[in-house]
Amino acid sequence: MSIRQDTRHLYLQVIEQIKRDIENGVYKEKEKLPSEFQLSKKLGVSRATLREALRILEEENIVTRRHGVGTFVNPKPVFSSGIEELISVTAMIQKSGMTPGTQFLSTDFVEPSEEDKKRFDPIAVHSLAQIERVRTADSQPVVYCIDKLPDGLIPVKDVLEKDSIFDSLEEYAGKRVSYAVTYIEPIGYHERISPVLECEPEQSLLLLKQMHYTEMDEPVLYSSNYFRADKFSFHVLRKRV
Repeated sequence: MSIRQDTRHLYLQVIEQIKRDIENGVYKEKEKLPSEFQLSKKLGVSRATLREALRILEEENIVTRRHGVGTFVNPKPVFSSGIEELISVTAMIQKSGMTPGTQFLSTDFVEPSEEDKKRFDPIAVHSLAQIERVRTADSQPVVYCIDKLPDGLIPVKDVLEKDSIFDSLEEYAGKRVSYAVTYIEPIGYHERISPVLECEPEQSLLLLKQMHYTEMDEPVLYSSNYFRADKFSFHVLRKRV
């Protein structure tokens, strides 16, 4: 099936055709695509054009290329959320019709680093409560969470009985998280976190670093959340100005 009749750049046509084939079930999740030779011949394009299309598809987390093995279709993310919409991991899992759960790994009180002090400025923090948890969806681990908040803001031992730190901040401290400044970093296999999330070696993670504020611009919570990229996707609505 040649796609040369279309006047757009060939690699864009290849990308759309492969996406269409995946959507229509021609290539199933975790299934290996035909070899570059077979696929380029089927689509009527050069192998260089095909490789450029596969490179972009990998950047979009639609496929994974394993050197010397082949190209595989990634599972579709189960959870999708607009990055401009600030909701807890608990609420995100619930919106997908699954049951959220928590596996607590550790709770400790740590001395803030210089970077931590800058993050919580203008509040002077002398000790931070650090909570490490694994969030689950229908008992499957999907997010590794490292949360830091000023010591004494909430009774940490009571937080262990709750799924949402947002709810705990509002209930115990009377502080409602209003917005967050978020940085997203795609990362590869993490030797400590990936096994906990039961990731395969080729699975990537999405790291969301978030500083949470109240409506009075008070910094109350810093989170480093490692999301399984095969389970979560984030998008943003951008408007022309």
